Amino acid sequence: MKAIYVTAPSANLDSLVLDIVAQNEPEVGAEECLIEVVSAGVNPSDVKAVLGAMPNAIWPRTPGRDYAGVVLRGPSALVGKHVWGSGGELGIRRNGSHGRFLVVPASGVREKPANLTMEEAGSIGVPFITGFEGLRRAGSVKKNDVVLVLGANGKVGQAAIQLATMAGAKVFGVERTAQPYLGHASGDVIMIDASSQSIDEIVREKTGGHGADIVYNTVGSPYFEQANKALAKRGTQIFISTIDRAVPFDIFSFYRGQHTFVGVDTLAIDSVNGAQILDQLLPMFESGALKPFPIDHEFVFSIDDAVLAYQAVLRGSTNRVLLKP
Repeated sequence: MKAIYVTAPSANLDSLVLDIVAQNEPEVGAEECLIEVVSAGVNPSDVKAVLGAMPNAIWPRTPGRDYAGVVLRGPSALVGKHVWGSGGELGIRRNGSHGRFLVVPASGVREKPANLTMEEAGSIGVPFITGFEGLRRAGSVKKNDVVLVLGANGKVGQAAIQLATMAGAKVFGVERTAQPYLGHASGDVIMIDASSQSIDEIVREKTGGHGADIVYNTVGSPYFEQANKALAKRGTQIFISTIDRAVPFDIFSFYRGQHTFVGVDTLAIDSVNGAQILDQLLPMFESGALKPFPIDHEFVFSIDDAVLAYQAVLRGSTNRVLLKP
């Protein structure tokens, strides 16, 4: 029984060191569950944490925020249940899911959808919680809204597009190059090639000049200016990440457009808050309105090969990367 155990952040991806150690069953408090992890998503934030890019991370630590598994110990109503979860504190301020055993607050444990495999359930966490929370903070998507997703083929982008098309929105997706949309959607997704097309011009042209009611900007600074130009009156732009911290900001256009900016930091959404979001997502997965990410078994890694999994994520794998402890 093994776990990743990082004693200190690595300097860079090429020098990444993940110590694989024997893991005994940890102690469990009265209000906690011991979970045997069956699958665990590997997120960019997991990799960035072990590279020292998460200032709140406490070391030594087992990384990992997302999981699906079986409850071994805890409240009797949960023991033996097949569960899923995700938390911003996991792998950051307490040991996470990239090991055989995980201890989480019992109030943050939920049964997974019966129609999802353990691998599929372990892939859902951060992308769908982030996608859902951003759209909720933006006032939620309504039928016939115009939604523009920047970084459409990233996992958060795909989750946001699933949620927006499910709601009946008109959806545009943006990538750096000419690409088809790779994920599931309940409606058409108009893709824009940022390398050769003007994002705002296309969105306005295809919406009769209206623009985007919601811009979900998963990339940040590279698209900031064009995203603002694409916003409709009283439109909202959502940010979850960025490359450059400082960007030019036209205050006049911002207030004249009556725009709103929303920042979402899922590290602040702990496993209990994450469970409350999964409660809302569960019936959508059970009905088939939302689909899990396809599992490519070439991107499912053992704990012993965790370095390969982490490298695949940081190098921009378009596949969902999983660990199978």
